[in-house]
Amino acid sequence: MTLDDLRVFAAVCRVRNLSAVAREMNCSQSAVSQHVRRLEKEVGLPLVERRPRGVVPTSAGEILYRSAAEGLTALSDGLRQIEELRTGRSGTVAVAAGSASIRHFMGGAVQAFRKRYPQVELEFRPETTSEQCLRALRAGAVDLAWIMFTAPAPGLELRPVTELDWVLAVRADDPLARLGSLRPADLVRDRLIHPPCGPDDGSGQLDPPERQAAIDWETALLLTELGLGHALVPAVAGLHERSDGLVLLPLEGVAPLTVGWAARQWSALPPPSRDFAEQVAKLAGESKLATGGPPAQPAEWGR
Repeated sequence: MTLDDLRVFAAVCRVRNLSAVAREMNCSQSAVSQHVRRLEKEVGLPLVERRPRGVVPTSAGEILYRSAAEGLTALSDGLRQIEELRTGRSGTVAVAAGSASIRHFMGGAVQAFRKRYPQVELEFRPETTSEQCLRALRAGAVDLAWIMFTAPAPGLELRPVTELDWVLAVRADDPLARLGSLRPADLVRDRLIHPPCGPDDGSGQLDPPERQAAIDWETALLLTELGLGHALVPAVAGLHERSDGLVLLPLEGVAPLTVGWAARQWSALPPPSRDFAEQVAKLAGESKLATGGPPAQPAEWGR
């Protein structure tokens, strides 16, 4: 039994004339009869009854016709939806990311996406940590997850986008503000405020007390403005434009923070999802705060 068999049989039951179906499907009447006979051999019962002026479905034929017609309609609808998804005429792109990352890395990409795919929904699922983003991705709740590359992610495909240097945010009246840059040894450990992911220099000097942890970068800056400590945050331009009254000091001697995308299977993503991820990567360099190093370069990804 083939899909063509079912299509021809459904047409026979609808038109009830073999020669008319042959003309409609641009084939011979004997080819139409062969499709029907193949189905009758498969089910073991006659499916149509020959009459002088055409054919009518038997009881078994009526059952198969109803099922085949419903299945063919559903298949046609599914193929239409897939084509709309492929061409960006419908569908949804779901993204898990931290609120600060959405604000500072994705604004321009969202605007470009809306212009290119006005009929595709773009949904964000704000999460506090990269681990939560990956959990949503593995659960199938989102198509893409924007994460910090701090640990392996087995079973997922990762696409690094850019590296961010670390800076220490201090109040303008803090003694450290007079320094041009810092090394880990210059920091006062008990005054450090970390977001969920902080830098590591391999010495443990950058591990703050648990009570000094913040849930995100912007909260760390706010706590610094309130005089509650020094914030270790990535050098993201938009983030620091909101840090009035603070001085940002480059932190030397620590590895930069790599950020980027995770997906279950990159090649299985529909084009709108891949296009959004690549647009974010293209604009990522504009979100990097200059700290004296080379400008960020988005990764070249294969499809």
